[in-house]
Amino acid sequence: MKRRSVFYWLIGIVIAAVAVVAAFHFDHAMQNFIAQHQDRLANKIMNKISQFGDWPEHFALGLLLAGIAWWRGSKKWTRIFLAMLIALALAGVAGHVIKRTTGRARPSVKSEEVWNGPRLSSKFHAFPSGHVAASTAFFAVLLFANWRIGLACLPIPLLIGFSRMYVVAHYLSDVVFATVLGILCAIFVNCLFLREIRN
Repeated sequence: MKRRSVFYWLIGIVIAAVAVVAAFHFDHAMQNFIAQHQDRLANKIMNKISQFGDWPEHFALGLLLAGIAWWRGSKKWTRIFLAMLIALALAGVAGHVIKRTTGRARPSVKSEEVWNGPRLSSKFHAFPSGHVAASTAFFAVLLFANWRIGLACLPIPLLIGFSRMYVVAHYLSDVVFATVLGILCAIFVNCLFLREIRN
């Protein structure tokens, strides 16, 4: 059992590493593609998705769902929604530390250096996408707890990720790395709090 677990972890690490490296390779190609397909209506829609796809909206939703589950007397779902909130917070903190440390300039910033080291200005907080890390962690916990409901919610972090690239706030690699970070946070929280209630 342990050998199988190690094998799955190694496969997961290889897939994540290849995805991140490939994303860095296709950063400018994706940026050019989005620049060539800008549309006023799509821009409005993507701005709204980007605006409502941040962590406060996820936190409010998780808190509301946990409250409803507690009120209805469901210990299982109360625990799942609280775990989603913990994963959200963990991904948010981890992402914030990484972005302040790396200082990657956003695609919209005209800068000679893409990586600038520690910076306080949000113009240099591109890597990773906080929106995507938080949303992925939040919904990945749900996916681990109940794969049918989690799978139905999967388009939400994907759409948020695309919207962040569309509004020129992030590169493809920022979004892909944030997805990996969110999944890792969800796995950690799942192992800690939800192992005995998984379907």
